[in-house]
Amino acid sequence: MICAILIGREGSTGFPGKNIYPILGRPLVAYPLMAAQKAPSIERIYISTDSPKLKEIGAEYGARIIDRPDHLCTKAALGEHAYQHAHQVISAELAEEGKTPELYVLLMANAPTVTADILETGIDVLRRNPDYDSAVTVSCYNMWSPLRARREDENGLLQPFVPFETFGDPKTLNCDRDSQGDVWFADMGASIVRPKNLDDLESGLKPQQWMGQKIYPLKQEGGLDVDYAYQMPQAEYYLRKLGFTDSGG
Repeated sequence: MICAILIGREGSTGFPGKNIYPILGRPLVAYPLMAAQKAPSIERIYISTDSPKLKEIGAEYGARIIDRPDHLCTKAALGEHAYQHAHQVISAELAEEGKTPELYVLLMANAPTVTADILETGIDVLRRNPDYDSAVTVSCYNMWSPLRARREDENGLLQPFVPFETFGDPKTLNCDRDSQGDVWFADMGASIVRPKNLDDLESGLKPQQWMGQKIYPLKQEGGLDVDYAYQMPQAEYYLRKLGFTDSGG
């Protein structure tokens, strides 16, 4: 059985209330729920949260509720552990029915620009490639190449975040944003993963260990998880490109 797990918690310091913030007349969390609803291969949707409002919205879209434990609802808690807890709950539930999870579609309440089509593509990729651990949505953001990243030193001045030698001969580097080739970021839209990834998180590639080691890129445009209010117009722009309007779509 293929199950979707959406996570979202009540507290947010960067953008309070972001998961239920209205965008095109719907709460932000509605969009990943709709994508899961429309994906034919997904048989059940679960939402793991401590938020009464998210539980209410999740139920409206047919999601089963998993009560997220308090220790997984803090600012320091990692999403991978929330997914792992949900996996344990779901596995036990399915076992009582004589079933097992085949794949999980991992979603986030604040990542709205994901579609049923890309979820289905990821599911198909893993079914055709049993040696792959996961298929995850990625977006190309060459302007955020690690070559451009800086950190502040003890004197308050900027230094390379990553040593230039990492990219080869420093003499060959330049300011062209495309000079290092395409830079793909896991945009947190969706991760289609095998249950074994959640059984053994420590074997996964950091920082998102639920993805395992062999990770297939599901390339899309404009994927993002909303952490700050200034990202909302960007999310709305891409949702409109996907066909959503204030009145439907």
